[in-house]
Amino acid sequence: MARGVAQASQRANRDAVPSQTTFEEAVRNAKARFKSAGIRWTSTRERALQLLLTAGAPVKAYDLLAGFNADGPATPPTVYRSLDALVEMSLAHRIPSLNAYVACQHQGSGRHTAMLLICELCRKVDEIVAPTQTILQTVRANSGFRAAAVVLEVHGCCELCQRAGRE
Repeated sequence: MARGVAQASQRANRDAVPSQTTFEEAVRNAKARFKSAGIRWTSTRERALQLLLTAGAPVKAYDLLAGFNADGPATPPTVYRSLDALVEMSLAHRIPSLNAYVACQHQGSGRHTAMLLICELCRKVDEIVAPTQTILQTVRANSGFRAAAVVLEVHGCCELCQRAGRE
């Protein structure tokens, strides 16, 4: 059973790795988004985005550190600052329950609230854009609470694992 789950995870991760063209488009989009916001695009932000895009699965910041160090020494604060900037610009998402990050699957859609669908078996993460405006307006109207950030995580079993009978 564990071997099958590992194979499914490898398959899902392999399928999630973008082509060179997709990576180049993502970098162009990221550079443009940072420029339009008046924020400097840096080589460390580009490296963080590249590592997230090629990971194909959620990645912890400290695991990304090794990828940064291949290009020269990097420190944890450098990695975290890069990830924070990508999250702020909706180019990546932090998954609090896993203490990990994933590249945004909707790079061209601008700032949005993502609903992250996390498979408990193969660790694949899919993303859909969540229509949260009405919910947030209701929360504010009923409680006066103003949300600064929303992270929606749905844990369960992905379609691939269900079809393989791994539920």
